[in-house]
Amino acid sequence: MNYTAHTDTFARDNLPPKSDWPEFVFELPEVKYPGRMNCATELLDKPVTRGYGHRIALRTPDGECTYTQLFTQANRIANLLVRDMGLKPGNRVLLRGPNNPMMAACWFAVMKAGGICVATMPLLRAKELTDVVNKAEITHALCDKRLQEELDLAMPACPTLASVKYWYDESATSVDSLAMRQPLWFTNVATAADDVALIAFTSGTTGKPKGTVHFHRDVVAMCDLFPRSILKATKDDVFVGTPPIAFTFGLGGMLCFPLRVGASTVLVEKHTPETLLQTIGRFQATVCFAAPVMYRQMAAMAARYDLSSLRKCVSAGEALPDATRQAFKEATGIEIIDGIGSTEMIHIFISHTPERVRRGATGYAIPGYQATVLDADGNVCPPGQVGRLAVKGPTGCRYLADDRQENYVQNGWNVTGDAYLMDRDGYFFYQARTDDMIISAGYNIAGPEVEDALLKHPAVAECGVVGAPDSDRGTIVKAFVLLKPGSDKSDEMKKALQEHVKKIIAPYKYPRAVEFVDTLPRTETGKLQRFKLRLS
Repeated sequence: MNYTAHTDTFARDNLPPKSDWPEFVFELPEVKYPGRMNCATELLDKPVTRGYGHRIALRTPDGECTYTQLFTQANRIANLLVRDMGLKPGNRVLLRGPNNPMMAACWFAVMKAGGICVATMPLLRAKELTDVVNKAEITHALCDKRLQEELDLAMPACPTLASVKYWYDESATSVDSLAMRQPLWFTNVATAADDVALIAFTSGTTGKPKGTVHFHRDVVAMCDLFPRSILKATKDDVFVGTPPIAFTFGLGGMLCFPLRVGASTVLVEKHTPETLLQTIGRFQATVCFAAPVMYRQMAAMAARYDLSSLRKCVSAGEALPDATRQAFKEATGIEIIDGIGSTEMIHIFISHTPERVRRGATGYAIPGYQATVLDADGNVCPPGQVGRLAVKGPTGCRYLADDRQENYVQNGWNVTGDAYLMDRDGYFFYQARTDDMIISAGYNIAGPEVEDALLKHPAVAECGVVGAPDSDRGTIVKAFVLLKPGSDKSDEMKKALQEHVKKIIAPYKYPRAVEFVDTLPRTETGKLQRFKLRLS
């Protein structure tokens, strides 16, 4: 790279060596971007200049915001960052807030000012925030006032974090107050397409989080691939869903995807299955993003709500059980669009259109990406053989100062940590996370396959399956089961569930241990934390 707008080069200086980067593929014309590009210009400014300024960009239970209003607020906050807070291009900015209009405006403001956004989940505690701030050497923070307590607790251990402002704050020094004194216009920093735009920290299902680095071109590319070829959204769509903007699944689905096509998005700070169903009806939403567990819960109560406007539903974050897909389709008539993405790749790279769904499959490599299955030696597996999923395209893994880069990127491929098989038609069938494969008495057993079988029992609400130590077999299959209300937590129920699984999948895969629980550990994005179950 010959040009950069960043005067603070920390992020680029801490990228892995180029020799450890994946191979990037820019075959499609829509991802051949110019050398200079600011993703805020592409996603927010251009819709305004093209005549979409009057259209609704953000909707909330309390009101709505046009493209021009969002553009103006982002400009004001960008001015605040630069003029009052001393932000230099390349400085890292911590964003801390739920899905609300100020979170969206602040995200765009950071992009406009040439900063690097480090958005964090609202539920992160002081210790986790400290790890993120110090890893990324964050200098500035914009935070929802309601989340101040944990940030205050983290501050003494964060020497680089020098400038902090809060929004939804009534003080004279709040983001809200100071932004109102700023000019309505801001000249976006002329970032290079491969200047760093954000550092997304993994959601922590595997333990110690890693910072994944994405460029301005990566943000735009995620909007020009999956949404264009699979989702096929239009300016008349209304997006709704559960993933936080701080999570790349939510950044795309709840903010960047709708704005790329001039559509609108409904931002609600926290959803239950009931509130999401209510919101779909109230706002006549057409596109929904959520995790599998949410769709399963929604299916059971969908008949009580107006879902007549809904036309597309996207599931990602973890594997979609076929039982959940069928239950939701029976309840709503909608074929869920499954997808697998990763924080390292920024968004979805394998999916399918509703018309090309194949039972049990996640989908096929979407246009712009290549995918295959590799064995332990890095050789391509023949169709039908389980191996390690590997993918490449215009986005890819670059960890911030982390020696785990060599685990994720191998021979130019991004090796995601998922065990898959591919059929002769190029459809990919999820087996497990590679670390969730259970080897019991010499058999390889995929925990999610057992979970899917259990979910087909009428008494099971949710479940998680892991390997548990056993003196005779080395490891056995253990199921943690959350029963539906009114179901009996008895030994007879355990036996019934075991027999049920034996009838659906190979008998050797049945859970030899069953434990009834009241809750299952999940991340804020809905992923089942199997590593916590293994510690139980």
